[in-house]
Amino acid sequence: MPAYTLELVVFGLGLAMLLVEAFVKLDDKRSLAWLGMLGLLIAFGLLFKVEPHGADDASVFWSFYSDDRTSLFYKGIALLTGIVVLLMAVDYRTIVNRFTAPGEKNASEEAGVGEFYILPVFACGSLMCMASANNLVSIFVSLEAVTITFYIMVAYLRRNVGSLEAGVKYLILGALSTGFLVYGFAWLYGVTGSMDLAEIGAALNSGEVNETAALFSFALILVALGFKVGAAPFQLWIPDVYQGAPTPITAFLSVASKAAGFVVLLRVSKLFLESTAGELSAHAAMAFAVIAGLTLLYGNLAAIPQTNFKRLLAYSSIAHAGFLLAAIAAAPSEEGSMSVFHVVGFYLGAYLLMTLLAFMVVGLVRVHRDSEEIDAYRGLAKNSPFLALVLLISMASLAGVPLTAGFFGKFFVFQLVVQQQMWLLLALVVIGAAAGFYYYLKVAAAMFWQEPKDASAAAIPVSGVSKVVMIALIVLIIAAGFAPGLILGLLR
Repeated sequence: MPAYTLELVVFGLGLAMLLVEAFVKLDDKRSLAWLGMLGLLIAFGLLFKVEPHGADDASVFWSFYSDDRTSLFYKGIALLTGIVVLLMAVDYRTIVNRFTAPGEKNASEEAGVGEFYILPVFACGSLMCMASANNLVSIFVSLEAVTITFYIMVAYLRRNVGSLEAGVKYLILGALSTGFLVYGFAWLYGVTGSMDLAEIGAALNSGEVNETAALFSFALILVALGFKVGAAPFQLWIPDVYQGAPTPITAFLSVASKAAGFVVLLRVSKLFLESTAGELSAHAAMAFAVIAGLTLLYGNLAAIPQTNFKRLLAYSSIAHAGFLLAAIAAAPSEEGSMSVFHVVGFYLGAYLLMTLLAFMVVGLVRVHRDSEEIDAYRGLAKNSPFLALVLLISMASLAGVPLTAGFFGKFFVFQLVVQQQMWLLLALVVIGAAAGFYYYLKVAAAMFWQEPKDASAAAIPVSGVSKVVMIALIVLIIAAGFAPGLILGLLR
């Protein structure tokens, strides 16, 4: 089965859900979410049936589309994230109803909910296209399809000021970053005469291109993709957007969107980092090292004083982008070293597990305690011990506690930085990792060592499906902490 069948299945699923929403009277639109989860689960199963195209297939299509193991891995991340996000959206339904309720008399309270379950499916398909993009045109088209979908989802709670503010900020800054991206691609095309990444790489290695113009195009592209992945100093939108967006959409932005952004960043930056002509490689590595250091410092230190949990996770997302950028800056130049694609892939796979686990708890607390402040988690271990345990494991993995997936993610980054002898960057990585222990585990301290704000607070109910998914994520986090090859094997 060719790889592009997966995108056809996902987009077909989205269209089918739109038709059901338009023409079938549904008193409870959660059935749309269950339909979406089933369809994405089928697409995930088909992922293991994909057969790469033959080396003798000279069709021009494959210059736009990649079906290597890396792209399939990131498609899996998009699909798994989409499934969990739809499950979170079901639990989040009461909040969506409250802030999207129509103004018409006698209108159903479910009137504004259907699209909340449909849009993530289209976003998932666009992210899958982005993971396979192998040409400047396909990169731009898929990236814009993702971004436009997120514009709508971030501002979905139209009667919530925070959501509208987040949507406006994301729209304005997203449009600005798109301008940088298009301008950077135009310069790169002008310098190399091609839009195909393989041909661009060959041109940059030839030594016949204008090095100054090539570096200028790299700088413009780095600004645009730095916005997408949340790298400093282009990260200012993240805390407000993450806090204002609906929690399931925040989880989607934090995991799948970041992963797709990094796979594009890796593919484009590889052209410059592996260039053998002039000083392109040295300048590109230096740029990544500086941005990684700034991102690590800003994300980790700004997270320390936060009192809103979603905002804390936003700064955490910036901090993790810093670790990933450090891995790219320290990309090995000699064969035999661990590939930066493997390190970044493992880190993002681990990040998927622990971040989705955290956001599942955040969404339930938001619904049942109507708060996203860390104070709302005080004494959670007393009235909801299962959720407290789930969040503890997630925080431990995000902090990099040994025997969790997060530990090996950071360990592999340390390994690359040490191998390249980038000692200043290593010091910043160490500072970032140490700061993470403080702000992640202060949430654990609130859950286990502090008294609840309301002594009569009831236990937070967890549906059977959500509980099964949480347990599965915990098992995978611990399993990858003992055997990182479980994730690395999917990349090789």
